[in-house]
Amino acid sequence: MLAVLSPGQGSQKPGFLAPWLDLPGAQDRLTSWSALSGVDLVHLGTEADAEEIKDTARTQPLLVAAALLAAEHLPLASVDVVAGHSVGELGAAALAGVLTPETAITLAGVRGREMAAACALEPTGMSAVLGGDADAVLAGIEAHGLYPANRNATGQIVAAGALDALAKFAAEPPAAARVRALAVAGAFHTPYMAPAEKALGLAAAEVSVADPARVVLSDLDGTSVTDGRELLQRLVRQVTAPVRWDLVMKTLRELGVTGIIELPPAGTLAGIVKRELKGENAPEIVTLNNPGDLDAARDLIARHTATEGA
Repeated sequence: MLAVLSPGQGSQKPGFLAPWLDLPGAQDRLTSWSALSGVDLVHLGTEADAEEIKDTARTQPLLVAAALLAAEHLPLASVDVVAGHSVGELGAAALAGVLTPETAITLAGVRGREMAAACALEPTGMSAVLGGDADAVLAGIEAHGLYPANRNATGQIVAAGALDALAKFAAEPPAAARVRALAVAGAFHTPYMAPAEKALGLAAAEVSVADPARVVLSDLDGTSVTDGRELLQRLVRQVTAPVRWDLVMKTLRELGVTGIIELPPAGTLAGIVKRELKGENAPEIVTLNNPGDLDAARDLIARHTATEGA
């Protein structure tokens, strides 16, 4: 079984899209998507510096565009499972056939702008909590009036909320845990993003959807969603709900996934997979960061298809 993963915010790097523009039609595609997203995707993916692409309003459509641009050069008909981390879920929904690429890009633009606006309402942030007992970490987060915004993997939980509460939490970390502030604009995936969830919901109500053509896993609980409208509703709700990537990993293990391709900018999700799905049945992983990686991805798909057909 083969899975394709679409990364989320924080995985971007300056100039990471530049090599992809050498592919036929890539620049025209990004120019078209720029009009839909409200940001200059060509500039952001090639010339913008780290500070500019850290802006939530710019980063989110850029990441969805990058994933979809690379995916166009893969034989996705042989892919069994798709999943995306946070905003990457919009890319995964398009790969599953629930949304058109154009709709996914448009919604990413709305999501990014509205989450950036919500971040500006009051001083909030996020901190990674590394190590420690999970129950103790969650209890400490709650005791400080914070939220567990991301549960990415074993020993990797992200706390989010008011900056003063995060500072107190860092000064009083749970036993055997380290707290590290993240360079983000605000408390994503918490009730602080309620205005953004409302705005995205209004935009989503106007779009057409189809039911998934392949298994698509939800960040809400790691389950497979078979109804297109339900998936879209989950994508809206995810703006204020925690990302349960740990449960997505659990489902990939239960499905017996043997191969994984991470779309650009790749590396973050592959790293989690290597830590969580290790051992005798660890899946083969291909990370797509430039067009030169496409051959390895196509080879993995071809070998997977041959094995499935045997």
